[in-house]
Amino acid sequence: MKGVFWFLGLAAAAIALALLVGANDANVTLFWHPYRVDLSLNLVLFGLLLLFGLSHAALRALALLRSLPQQAQRWRTHQLERSAQASVLEALAQQYAGRYVRAQSAARQALAQIGQLGDHHFPGREQTQLLAHLLAAESAHQLSNFDERDRVLAAALAGPAASQGGEARAGLQLRAAAWALEQQDGAVAAGWLGGLPQGVARRILSLRLRLRLASLQQDHAEAIELVRLLTKHRAYSAQASRSLLRGLVLDRLRAARDPAALQQAWRALDPGERAVPELALAALEQWQRLNDGPEPQGLEAPQGAPRWLDDCLQSAWAGYPAMDAALRRRLLLCLEPLLPGLGADWLAQIEQAQQRQPGDAGLQYLAGQAYLQCQLWGKAASLLGQASPRLSDPELARRCWRGLAHLAERRGDVDAAQAAWKRAALL
Repeated sequence: MKGVFWFLGLAAAAIALALLVGANDANVTLFWHPYRVDLSLNLVLFGLLLLFGLSHAALRALALLRSLPQQAQRWRTHQLERSAQASVLEALAQQYAGRYVRAQSAARQALAQIGQLGDHHFPGREQTQLLAHLLAAESAHQLSNFDERDRVLAAALAGPAASQGGEARAGLQLRAAAWALEQQDGAVAAGWLGGLPQGVARRILSLRLRLRLASLQQDHAEAIELVRLLTKHRAYSAQASRSLLRGLVLDRLRAARDPAALQQAWRALDPGERAVPELALAALEQWQRLNDGPEPQGLEAPQGAPRWLDDCLQSAWAGYPAMDAALRRRLLLCLEPLLPGLGADWLAQIEQAQQRQPGDAGLQYLAGQAYLQCQLWGKAASLLGQASPRLSDPELARRCWRGLAHLAERRGDVDAAQAAWKRAALL
């Protein structure tokens, strides 16, 4: 359709031209003494038109000739731009392929080509230059040439491209923080992370690096909050998040140096975390270690029993049926020294648990010790006697035989007491 319109337009122009000049009998006379030249008006018009076209073409050719140096310079500049960007891509490809020496050479070549451009600016120059620095520094780091890495990094951040690099500059800072963490240099890593813009500091990569820094500095409270934040951003799966939180919470509880710090660490946990029996058991064990002595003190410590400690006991005891053998052993060893300070309701709970699981030697032992503390000698002797040959853990068995020895001494059975003390000594 477009060709048809062009044809119609050309035909119309030809018709108009024929109408205008076809019947034009005018002449143009030129006098040049002693000559006289008569020319057709149509010929003069066509001649002027041809002269104008030739003059325009000559001027264009002259302008093109004068612009040849500028075009050659522009072509060389474009070649340098393309070469620099191609060198950066080559360095990136070699970096991913593990050819760090070649990647470093390609990055240096890109920097040299950008340097040859002088003050010429092209779109993406700052990002290209910073990426070349980053690849050179990354290659030097992988080659364990840390002095060269630091030199390239300092040159990148000191140059004018750093202030306009945007995301590339943020990438340099994040990589520098990661390098410092790999070398276990927490102070340097904290400096790099602290200098990040606010928007970059909220990204998942930044949060992961801050988590590594918190773990390196053993800042368990900060690490726990970062894991929760990363879980909220779906950076970890639910299973991985629970595993990380469990380990960090255990570390924080065990790192408490006084009861106040332990209480603060416990209350900082979420309700779901406080209901985990293993965490509650770890808090109980740490509280007993803080109330140091030859034997862990009971709940009737000089400062009294904190309310949070009773929550720990309830959480740990509620999870006893689902615990494995190792956790049950730890809970029994932790509960037994606390029996003197526990109320009558705890005795009822232990008795009910033992009656629900009559074949559990651990519960028989714990109930026997509880009856022993309440001076119910008959029940204590019966349950401890049933548990003593079935306990596989040496420490629990030793304590069980010691309890039987005390009961035998109380009723005056010297032979039974000596036999029980001997069995305890042999474990």
